[in-house]
Amino acid sequence: MDKENQKAQVKEFGAFLCTGRCSRCTGMLLLTLATTAIIANLLLYFPNGQVLASAKVTNLVWFFHGFLGAGLLVMVPAVMLLRAGGEGCWAHRHGMLLPVLLAILGTMGAVYCVVISSLGLLSGPFCDTGSGNYTYPFRNDTLENSYLFNQPSWTTCQEPEHIVLWHVVLFSILLGIGAVEAALCLSQAVSGLCDIFCGTCIRKGQVTITGL
Repeated sequence: MDKENQKAQVKEFGAFLCTGRCSRCTGMLLLTLATTAIIANLLLYFPNGQVLASAKVTNLVWFFHGFLGAGLLVMVPAVMLLRAGGEGCWAHRHGMLLPVLLAILGTMGAVYCVVISSLGLLSGPFCDTGSGNYTYPFRNDTLENSYLFNQPSWTTCQEPEHIVLWHVVLFSILLGIGAVEAALCLSQAVSGLCDIFCGTCIRKGQVTITGL
């Protein structure tokens, strides 16, 4: 009977170590993605590397979906995960509620980034078509005739140079980052809720193995 208990304790301790490693890996990945999102959002302010007046930059960048949504709001749960991975699980259920709330906040920020990035891809870049006035030449395109699937139409935008490619690449990166972050944060929120209501979390130092 003692041997069976020892085996169960070893199994639980191994699960705890795995949880700590997974938390650190997830936290590090989220931190990397959030930093990349901030950089991508920053680059949107400088179309093709040019410094333009704010009136010549697409208005969607002022929603700060990379800075705030996929950036700062995701960095907070990422840091919390890194702390949890290093210290083990939280000591009591009330203490575990904060990481869950932060993971939900990160999920909302990431989803916000996905929504704004999708709108950015659908509306297209803000550019000069040759008339000297900046406009959204692809905003009224249908999905079937979208500029995204019609690369020759990109020549409609004459200034800034290569603005369509710049716009599509950066908004696509932010869309992908937001989707991955949303999945990771949501999984952490669900895992935390399971720990709270099912008591599956093992506090660091709680498991003791004797007789080995």
